[in-house]
Parts: sequence; structure tokens; C-alpha cells
Amino acid sequence: MHPYSLKSSKGAPILPRPVFVFFIATFGFYVCYLSFNQITLENNREGNSREEQRDDICRKPYVPYEELSYVHFPKPTSYSRGECSCTPVRFFVIVSMQRSGSGWFETLMNSHPNISSNGEIFNRVDRRENISSILQTLDRLYNLDWLTSAAKNECTAAFGLKWMLNQGILENPEDIVSYLNKKGVSVIFLFRRNTLRRLVSVLANDYDKAAKQLNGTHKSHVHSKEEAEILAKFKPHLDTSTLITNIRNIEKAIRDCLDHFKSTRHMILYYEDIISNSNALSRVQEFLGVPVRRLMSRQVKIHTRPLPDLVKNWEEVSSKLNGTEFAHFLDGSDYAK
Repeated sequence: MHPYSLKSSKGAPILPRPVFVFFIATFGFYVCYLSFNQITLENNREGNSREEQRDDICRKPYVPYEELSYVHFPKPTSYSRGECSCTPVRFFVIVSMQRSGSGWFETLMNSHPNISSNGEIFNRVDRRENISSILQTLDRLYNLDWLTSAAKNECTAAFGLKWMLNQGILENPEDIVSYLNKKGVSVIFLFRRNTLRRLVSVLANDYDKAAKQLNGTHKSHVHSKEEAEILAKFKPHLDTSTLITNIRNIEKAIRDCLDHFKSTRHMILYYEDIISNSNALSRVQEFLGVPVRRLMSRQVKIHTRPLPDLVKNWEEVSSKLNGTEFAHFLDGSDYAK
């Protein structure tokens, strides 16, 4: 054999160059794909971590640990809270009865720049026809997806409603108490000590619904002394045969309500306290965790005169209540102008 002659190799054939280039490109693409997925995953984790950190930051500077269950950071679906997303919101409900000063009290509350109380949302029957409709309505309200004239802005710090005892709250007490406690809702009970004066106000308001004494319109609340004087001219005649029973029923409803809702975070406030005690409204603001401000209302009180001047058959009423547990209503000692 010629010393320079070559024999064909018996090893594996060498891959053609195009196949080799394709293999390198595929491998490079695979490496890039894995790297991209890893970066995306890390970014997602970092984003979630940032969101969790923001939530932590939202909570820590504002409230002590023991109050965390009563502050919330709602995320409305109808708008964005924007820069106020870290402003904590406390939920509340004002539980009261008609003609107990709740309308006046709510206007005082809404004069505070950080408080929004949205009125009697359960005066509509469809919102309280069963417990499901009640809870759905409350969910929408406390998610801040409830826009009324009382709504301030995205930085509202206390948000709630006014709920009358005859609007379904006493028909489903256990479910409602459970909801309020789970949701961290604070309850403000507002009643009148002198239920006789409340009864006079109820009868006078019922009369005006039919008589419409103010230029053919009915007004439950007025903003001028002239309007108040017109409405105060009417003196109701009280049925003394049912008077004591009516007063007892009113006071029983109040006791039952306080008993049902005693496990909630609550405070008890009386209309007479707001009139006579300048610190009463400060206590309410402290209870809701908002800065204490001087609260104002345009509403003017209608019945300012002593009870004997407000009831048509006063002598008969006085004789009926003297010697009973309700005799203290007669002297006006629990009421100041």
C-alpha cells in the first residue's frame, strides 16, 4: 500500500454544517426561553411581595394591633381610591328609631371631612326583604361602592349608614350580629331617654305628612326658625288609654336591641346627651378613630318648648303618668333646650 494513501474511517460520520448550526440555534432558543420564564416568575413574586409589603405598610403606621380587625382597605369596583388606597376605613352603623334625633345627628357626622354616613338605605323594602338581600346590600355599602350626597372622597376614613329598628334589623339579629362582628363594624346606638317627647314628635310628624303645612310640602327636618315655628304650632292629642303601653313597647324594643347586639363593638348615645354634653360628639369621633373636629348642622330643632306647651290634652296625660315609672318624663329634668 502506498504510504500516503488514506482509507475511509469506520467511526461515526461528521454532521453536516447546517444541521450543526440548527442544533446550536435550537439550544440557544431553549436557554433563552427558560431564562425568560424564570425572570417573569421572579418579577411576579417580587410584585406580589411588593403588594404584601404595601398592605403591611398600610396597616402598621395607622392603628395599634388590637384595632386591626376594625380597620379596612376597601377596593371599590366602581372607582379607584388611588393615592388613598392606604387610607384605613372604619365601618359603622347608627342604630336608632324615627324621631330620636338621628337625622340631626347624621348631619353632624357628615360635617366631618372624614366621615360619610349614607342615610337609611334600608328604607327600601327590596333591600331588606330577606337576610340575603340585607347582607348583599351591606357588602356593597362597605366596599364603598355606594355613592350618595354624603360621599366625601376617596380618602374617607369612616363609612356607614343609619338603620332604624323597624327596617329589618330586629327580624334577623343573629345573622346581622355575626356579619357585623366578622366585618369589624362598630355600632352607635342612638335613642331618646324621654320617650314621651319622642311620641309627641312622631305624632306631629305624622300630622304634617297629611297636612303639609309648609307651602304644601312635608318636611321631617327644617333649616329655619320660621319653618320650625310653623310645624311646632300643631299640638297632638295623646291617647291616654294606650299611652303607657306604647311607652313600654318602645322601651322594650330598645332593651331588646341592646341585648341582641351587646357582643358587637358599640357605644350607647342618647339624644339628650348630645344637647347637654359638649363632649358627646368628641367621644363619637374618638370611637370612630377620626380626628376630633367641631361638628355643625343646618337643621333647626322644631319642638323647643316645655312638654305642657306641646300636648293638647296635657292635664290628662300628666294625670295618667303621675305615680308611674314614667312620671320623670313630666318634669323635663332629663331634657335641656
